[in-house]
Amino acid sequence: MSGLNTTSSSSPGFSQSRWVQLVIGIICMAMIANLQYSWTLFVNPMAAAHQWSRAEIQVAFSIFVLTETWLVPLEGWLVDRFGPRPVVMVGGVLCALGWVMNSMVDTIALLYFAAIVTGVGAGCVYGAAVGNALKLFPDKRGLAAGLTAAGFGSGAALTVIPIASMIRDSGYQAAFFNFGIGQGVAICVLGLFLIKPVVKAGLKIPARTIQAKHDTTTGAMLRTPLFWLIYVIFVAVAAGGLMATAQLAPIAKDYGIANNPVAIFGTMLPLLTLTLSIDNLANGFTRPLCGFISDWIGRENTMLLVFIGEGLALLGLNAYGHTVAGFLIFAPMVFLFWGEIFSIFPSICADTFGAKYATANAGALYTAKGTASLLVPLASVLAKNHDWNSVFLIAASLAIAAGLVSMFVLKPMRQRWIAQTHAPIPASVAA
Repeated sequence: MSGLNTTSSSSPGFSQSRWVQLVIGIICMAMIANLQYSWTLFVNPMAAAHQWSRAEIQVAFSIFVLTETWLVPLEGWLVDRFGPRPVVMVGGVLCALGWVMNSMVDTIALLYFAAIVTGVGAGCVYGAAVGNALKLFPDKRGLAAGLTAAGFGSGAALTVIPIASMIRDSGYQAAFFNFGIGQGVAICVLGLFLIKPVVKAGLKIPARTIQAKHDTTTGAMLRTPLFWLIYVIFVAVAAGGLMATAQLAPIAKDYGIANNPVAIFGTMLPLLTLTLSIDNLANGFTRPLCGFISDWIGRENTMLLVFIGEGLALLGLNAYGHTVAGFLIFAPMVFLFWGEIFSIFPSICADTFGAKYATANAGALYTAKGTASLLVPLASVLAKNHDWNSVFLIAASLAIAAGLVSMFVLKPMRQRWIAQTHAPIPASVAA
C-alpha cells in the first residue's frame, strides 16, 4: 500500500499498511471514548452518593478535558520524536488508573486528581492516533482524521447501555472499575502494533484541498495570527458540543423526561440511555463524512454549513427538547453537526502548517477543546434554576458566528498564507 515506508522490525509478520495502522488508531480511540462520552451517566449517581453538587462534579469533567487537551502538544512532540507506541501504551495505563481511582474516591479533591490522571492518558492516545492519520494520509487527510476521530466520537455507542445497566445494578463504582481496567488493557495491547510512519511523496491531493509546501514549527505557528483565528473558531464551536456532552443527563432530568420509556426494536429503554447511544453514533458518523466532504469542497465551505447547522440544532433542542420526540431528534442533531470539528480542525491545521510537525501542531490546536471545556461548569451555574434557555442561546450564537467567520474571514486569510508559502524564496533570503 502506498504511503508507508518503514523499517521497523519490532512487529514482524504484522501488516505495516497505512490502512492497518489507521484501524489500530481508530480502535484505540474507541477505547478512550467512554472517558468523555459516558461521563454524564455518572454525574447524578455521584451527586446522590456524596452530596456533591452537579457543578462541583462537572469541574472534574473540565479538568479531564483540560489535561487531555493542553498537554497534547507535549505528547505530540514525544510522538514525533519517539513514535506512537510508547506514548499510547503509557496512555493506556493512565486511563485505566484514572477510572480505577474514580471508583474509590470519597472526596471531591481526589475526584479532581483522578480526572488529571485520566486526562493525561487520554491525551496520549488521542494525540498519537490523530497525528499518525494526518501524516499517513496527506491525500485523504480529512477522511483519515475523521475516521480516527470517529473512534472517539462513537466508540461509546456500544457501551452506553452496558455501563448504564452496571451503574443501575452494581453501582457507579463497579462501572468505573471494570470498564477502566478493560479499556486500559485493550489500549496497551493495541499499542504494541503501532509503528512510526515515514510517508512517501507523490500522493495525489484533491484539487480543492490546498496545502502549504512549507512545514512550520509549532513555535513559529503560535506566532501567526492565522493560527489564533482558527483557535478562537474552534473554541466557539466546541463549547456548545461539550456542554451537551457533559450536561445531557442533567438537562433531560430537569426537563422531566430522562426516564421516559421509549420502544426500540421491541425493547423499552429510558429516553436518556437511547438518546446517548444515538448521539454517539451521530457524533462518530459525522467525522469521516464531513472530513471526506471537506477534502472535496474545501475546509471553510464545510465549516460554514456544519457550524450553522449546529447552532440551529441547539436552538431546536432548546425549543422542542422538553418533549420526548423533540429530545430524541435534536440532541443527536447537535452531535451530528458538532463532532466533525475533530476531523476538520486537525486537517486544516496540517494543510496550513505542513505535515512534518503535524502531531505537535494539531496538539496545540486541540488545546482549544480544553479552553472550551471551561464553559461547562458555567453552564451548570447559568442553569441553577433548571432553566437552560440562556445556555442554549449563547452556545447557538457562538456556533453560527463561527460558521460565518470561517467563510468570510478565515478563508481569504488562509488563502493568502498558502500563496505566501508557495511563493519562491527571494535570492537574497536564500543566500
